[in-house]
Amino acid sequence: MQNSKTVLIDRNPGRNSQTYGIARELNTELDLIHEPSIGVVGNKGDSQCYIGVEQKVQTIHERLRQRIGLKPGDLKMRLVQPEYTVATSDGIRNGTKEMRYSLIGREVTNDSICEHLSASGLEGVIAVVACDKPPVGTLSAILEHNRPAIIMSDGSIRPGIDSKTKQPIDIITGYQIAGIEDEATKKRIACEACPGFGSCGGMFTYNTMQTFISVVGMQPLHMVSPASQDTRRLEEFPDQLIDYLSKMIKDEVTPRDIVTRESIRNAIIVSMAVGGSTNVMLHAPELARAAGYKNFSLDIMTSEEFNHLSKNVVPVVINARPFGKYSMVDIDAKGGIQVIVKDLLDAGLLDGSTLTCTGETLAEQIERLAPPKPDGDVIYPVENPFKETGGLRVLGGNLSPEFSAVLKLAGVEGGLEKNIFNGKARVFDGEQALLTTLEKNPETFKNFDMIIVRYEGPVGGPGMPEMLDSTSRITTLCREQNIVVGLMTDGRFSGGSVGLVIGHVGPEAALGGPIGLLETGDDITVDLNINELNCKQLSDSEILNKRQEAWNNLVAKNGGMHPSVGIADTRLLNRMRCSAVSAVFGAGMHPDRDIWISNPREPSISTFIPANKYKKS
Repeated sequence: MQNSKTVLIDRNPGRNSQTYGIARELNTELDLIHEPSIGVVGNKGDSQCYIGVEQKVQTIHERLRQRIGLKPGDLKMRLVQPEYTVATSDGIRNGTKEMRYSLIGREVTNDSICEHLSASGLEGVIAVVACDKPPVGTLSAILEHNRPAIIMSDGSIRPGIDSKTKQPIDIITGYQIAGIEDEATKKRIACEACPGFGSCGGMFTYNTMQTFISVVGMQPLHMVSPASQDTRRLEEFPDQLIDYLSKMIKDEVTPRDIVTRESIRNAIIVSMAVGGSTNVMLHAPELARAAGYKNFSLDIMTSEEFNHLSKNVVPVVINARPFGKYSMVDIDAKGGIQVIVKDLLDAGLLDGSTLTCTGETLAEQIERLAPPKPDGDVIYPVENPFKETGGLRVLGGNLSPEFSAVLKLAGVEGGLEKNIFNGKARVFDGEQALLTTLEKNPETFKNFDMIIVRYEGPVGGPGMPEMLDSTSRITTLCREQNIVVGLMTDGRFSGGSVGLVIGHVGPEAALGGPIGLLETGDDITVDLNINELNCKQLSDSEILNKRQEAWNNLVAKNGGMHPSVGIADTRLLNRMRCSAVSAVFGAGMHPDRDIWISNPREPSISTFIPANKYKKS
């Protein structure tokens, strides 16, 4: 008996008068305070993305409370109070220096969820996630904690309707008219574009990552597509989530049982098929790290295989914003994300044997959901896709020796002749310099300019801000003047960006990468036939050495840091500057890659090989 008590105390330290007090206030059984803990977490912030989260968290918490007790069939667990993370809104911060905190929000979420899960000793958690970065930070912490957990998307915002044109509009519409002079039109669109609440509704970063999280197995597939204000999220989904989590706890299924090499590969393939955000190439390596895979390219999918799949195997199968017409609510109306997953499974492009949070394999979950066939307007079948090739491509070359640069091919609107772009560099040190020129002297941009924005990487920003304001203005400029202007950066882009935009170029300029050696007028080539990003001048060793020497001298005179890097004037920004890894590893705060994984997994070779793209007989 004494030994039993000792084990109990060791497992649940400090459960005393405060624990009794919490149990009383939450109206749960006092005799359960030494049982394993269960609770709900949510993401919070200062935009419409997060407004619906608290109501859902409280609803799930109350359903949990009602199902916890000592009667047969009850969950015999200690209920803890709901906890919330904090992050900034990407949409509000784009084009400002505060945007540097956006990706850092992923790291802050990871830290806060990790502290809560670990300090509370949670043996079961339901997470309600919103916006772009907090869902990834939440799942990363869940994977590190590795106790039973399940995620639900808070859901998308419904599109607005332009009162004049009667056409659907969204946050991207507002950004793309930023450069016009008609203030009345800008105000009307701003007021009408985002009615209600929820996260961005197109296939931007939020819905790319919600799709990813569901396919990787940590969110039920049918919970991705409904809007934030859909009644199912309060009436049906809470009890389903508790049922699924209860089974995970009973069967001792943990997140690392679900998030495996094979399930991550599935999620990457689906991200290609939905023309997903370039940010997936930051978040997938970070999630793989948290799941125990040290090197995404070696352990999950090489850049060569990624490009082969995107070019030759996986097409884009949705007609969705920002490169198409529809939003997530339209995808939901046609059957949801599960329609896409089923069609890809049927085409032999996914491994259906991976385990999911429902207790079923991916194939079994799809069979139970029984989604309809693609409608051919919103969701296209693999055999007759919306775009023939996958939506993402990663690039190497002398400007991207880390093979980190990423292009959202699904969003390119022109400039590729036989898959090649040739242009002239137009160099800007920092996004603010570019925005000033776009605002005051847009006429100075010429056809086939390749804008270079540098010193905006994880270290240089610091924080690797995304550039939705810049890309939206460039898109409008190109459409109005019927020209092609590209943008290349060591920063990153919003999932809502379109055009010939290439991000994550590494090594970044602040660390001496080749992008820092470019000069206005240099010849830039983007060749998708060989997936390379090159500068003609930097292929000349004499020019390269001369420019490198000049850069090194300038850095030495400035105390070891280039004068164009952003100011790290807060502890968070300084932490990012001092500890960020390269974009190719996820751009997270991990100062030593040799030690940033606990419980690493042994590399494995998948026996599943995606089939060749469906060919009509």
